[in-house]
Amino acid sequence: MFKRLLLLGLIAGVLAGVASLIYQRIYTGSNGADFSTIVKPANIFIVSTLAGLLASVGYGLLVKWLPKPGEIVFNFVLVILTFASIMGPFAVKLPLDFEQPELFPGLTVPMHFFPALAWFTLKPLFIKK
Repeated sequence: MFKRLLLLGLIAGVLAGVASLIYQRIYTGSNGADFSTIVKPANIFIVSTLAGLLASVGYGLLVKWLPKPGEIVFNFVLVILTFASIMGPFAVKLPLDFEQPELFPGLTVPMHFFPALAWFTLKPLFIKK
């Protein structure tokens, strides 16, 4: 089961990374605010992939340690951590030479939800009860 979890995490993370990169292109194209020097595409992809893998490891551990409530506890923890992670974009102090710095959270906040969304979406395909 651990291999299936890692595969789930890898695929969910890669899909979340691809979705984030597509979102970045659409956001930049529609708003003209380019933050690619701060939010690098490679970093977006790597962080999304790691988030998917960490979610799978966390799920595996919680289900092993807490057989009955493990899945529910994991769901709560993942959602809480995802919401907590959006504090980061609001705390970033951009250099003064950036145009439209108020658009930065609009770019980065939705990306924080993509790994959890991908993981929850793909989980039924990999883990059947």
